[in-house]
Amino acid sequence: MKKRLLLLAVLLVLLSPAMIFAEDVMDPTVAESLDAMWLIIAAALVFFMQAGFAMVETGLTRAKNAGNIIMKNLMDFSVGAILYFALGWALMYGTSGNGFIGSGGFFLKYTPEMLAEYGGDGFNMGMLLRDWFFQVVFAATAATIVSGAMAERTKFTSYLVYSVFISGLIYPISGHWIWGGGWLSEMGFHDFAGSTVVHSVGGWAALVGAIILGPRMGKYVKKDGKVTVKAILGHNLPLAALGVFILWFGWYGFNAGSTLAASYDGAGSDMSFVAVTTTLAAAAGAIFAMFTSWVISKKPDVSMSLNGALAGLVGITAPCGVVSPGAAIIIGLVAGILVVLSVEFIDKVLHIDDPVGAVSVHGVCGVWGTLAVGIFGDLELLDAASRAQQIGVQALGALSAFVWVTITAGILFFVVKKTIGLRVTEVEELRGLDIDEHGTESYAGFQIFQNM
Repeated sequence: MKKRLLLLAVLLVLLSPAMIFAEDVMDPTVAESLDAMWLIIAAALVFFMQAGFAMVETGLTRAKNAGNIIMKNLMDFSVGAILYFALGWALMYGTSGNGFIGSGGFFLKYTPEMLAEYGGDGFNMGMLLRDWFFQVVFAATAATIVSGAMAERTKFTSYLVYSVFISGLIYPISGHWIWGGGWLSEMGFHDFAGSTVVHSVGGWAALVGAIILGPRMGKYVKKDGKVTVKAILGHNLPLAALGVFILWFGWYGFNAGSTLAASYDGAGSDMSFVAVTTTLAAAAGAIFAMFTSWVISKKPDVSMSLNGALAGLVGITAPCGVVSPGAAIIIGLVAGILVVLSVEFIDKVLHIDDPVGAVSVHGVCGVWGTLAVGIFGDLELLDAASRAQQIGVQALGALSAFVWVTITAGILFFVVKKTIGLRVTEVEELRGLDIDEHGTESYAGFQIFQNM
């Protein structure tokens, strides 16, 4: 008898999750709790992407600048969190002013509109804090994208100034247009998890920063009217690969977390669907970046293949909830091809020095993912009148983000360059930013410096 009771108890424990998730017994309080738990877990996964960015950027740059890369990624989030708390959240999710900028809610002080959204008469501060925590990690992601494109020659103090402005001003305002109920949102623009809101914003800021900053010493050598492009290899490919796997892992929080719900509706889990499309696009991106680099350079390039996975992830970020798994593969494979061609064009034709390919991965593939919503998206889910109309709205949104970021980031970097200075001296660049900017070595006792 005791054995039967014990077996029954075990079965109840094992079956309890299914009972909780079953539609006919779902308690609203339980559903809200599950949703809150999922959102916090997803936010933690996105936060862990900071480690992924740090490892990718460190691995693809030289050893003498490793500590500087780590510091910039640390401060991106630390500075960004404070600014997004004080200013960014209000500009992005505050009461809309004609669809262009939010107001109210600075320092998370709630407004009457927030009272209505977060529990009516009984204001739910926990829900507000949960939503802020989920959004701050996205803001930090947009800021940290720039770090890689400006690596190995940027003043640390100048970079801190940039982090303040992108987290507190540039990112939140364009984010308001799309996620905060602004004018693009009203037009039907769809960006599920941030191909434009996060990645293109970071990518275009990276482009402007790299142009104004200029290339690393010895990157482009001009002789007899011809420019020779020199490859400056990163010091640790395994570290870069670890970073990509961390980013891929964190992306499940980025995309699947953007469902904002974990509760099961009895017919299927939205976050499971998003996780599948995310996986397929990333895999296709890695495969087709590998093949593209194989054709171009006659060898399957490691760094290009790694960036291909990231390109697929960026490409699927906007459409992951409205496209089929088959379409996700197509989106990923196009992103994989596109990122290789873009890296080659930006480096060898435009002569813009982007050590980690951030502009191609996040800017270019962010635009592709945004357009893919209109090309492949389910029109019923998008509530779109026609495919042509949706493509037009998506293109307008991508263009608007490009114009906004290039103008504001351009002004920011220009002012910084003319005031406190944007670039380290030639001696400091040759010696390495770890020593001159931070007074340390990342690989003390093991490091071999290359001056060029």
